[in-house]
Amino acid sequence: MAAPDSTPYLSTTTTMSASAFSSAHRLYVKSLYRRYLKNALDWTIRRDVWRGEALQIRAEFEANRRNVHDPRALAAILEKAEANLAAVRHPDPVIPPEAPGGTKWERNLPPSMAPLYDHEAHATTRVVIT
Repeated sequence: MAAPDSTPYLSTTTTMSASAFSSAHRLYVKSLYRRYLKNALDWTIRRDVWRGEALQIRAEFEANRRNVHDPRALAAILEKAEANLAAVRHPDPVIPPEAPGGTKWERNLPPSMAPLYDHEAHATTRVVIT
């Protein structure tokens, strides 16, 4: 039976050094990347033109991923990216029709199956006319 330290992919030093940032940071960067791509697609409807822009966005994210290891410098880069995204945000983004805010959102809802409310039976005050 081999010793546990003989497999390098299970070593704690290898996984700790490879993971300099938390999983929450990775999710945030993925969200920022997807928002950049979505915004570029809102400005450019043709996919063939958009693909070139998507490759440029990917190159920018890859350059920052490989060259920046300081969390403070990375935070400054991410703040700058958020400000840039807010500045170039499309004023009328494309919303899928059946998504919330889309043109078909909640159109033709099925009728409620709840029983009808009997207002007369549940009246708390009754007016008596004399």
